[in-house]
Amino acid sequence: MQKKKGAPEEQHRLMLPRNGEMLGVITKSLGATNFVVFCSDKNERTCSIPGRLKRKFWIKEGDTVLVKPWVVQSNERGDIIWRYSIMDKSLLKQKGFEIPV
Repeated sequence: MQKKKGAPEEQHRLMLPRNGEMLGVITKSLGATNFVVFCSDKNERTCSIPGRLKRKFWIKEGDTVLVKPWVVQSNERGDIIWRYSIMDKSLLKQKGFEIPV
């Protein structure tokens, strides 16, 4: 679908971490929807993509993601709830968020 001439551009909303969520970088793919993520609190977690988001994200190693740790096993497991684009990474750095390497 093409944009109409003169139509205002859509603003992309940046998802920021809140309420226990944290930034992380995918270090290894474990197959299917499971990944090893190095998080901003210096923990490595085994994270998965929840069922409602499985077909929405295409994730590869090195991508920056937003992780929500589980209530149980919070230092070992979590859910990936958002994947950031390259443009989003630079905006996060400008806002002062630390992206783990």
